[in-house]
Amino acid sequence: MHELDEPLRELLPRLRRFAVSLTRNTSSADDLVQATLERAITRWGDKRPEGDLRAWLFSILYRQFLDAQRRTRRYARMLDFFTGREDVQPSVERTVMAQSTLQAFDQLNTEQRALLLWVSVEGLSYKEVAEILDVPLGTVMSRLSRARQALRQLSDGEIASPSLRILK
Repeated sequence: MHELDEPLRELLPRLRRFAVSLTRNTSSADDLVQATLERAITRWGDKRPEGDLRAWLFSILYRQFLDAQRRTRRYARMLDFFTGREDVQPSVERTVMAQSTLQAFDQLNTEQRALLLWVSVEGLSYKEVAEILDVPLGTVMSRLSRARQALRQLSDGEIASPSLRILK
């Protein structure tokens, strides 16, 4: 048995839970976790010895997710270009109906869901989250504050729309 086996096995349920929250699909989440583990094993030498394995794996998983999202959008644009199709936007009625059925947490953007999951569910420190996102600690704190505020507003039934300024 390799020295990595046990720590990775312990973190699998957490990684999978986080992947499901990002992808909202269990099979996609499993693929994402597998890709994360493959990358972690192949890049094991790049890991800082003093770094937290959990934070490092969450960082890899999140970046893998973002990369997949970018690839999907790029592929869709190329497909539309070559087939001559125009972007088909869902109707306003369908959008409103879909949003009304989602729970408050699901209405948050990916970054907000990720921040809340890392800090509230996974128990990562603000510093660990700052390392995952490669941003300053204060940025994590302000983004987390905005995510919590948005979640409260959505839970209370308020619509989180940007306020408009009146220009003279």
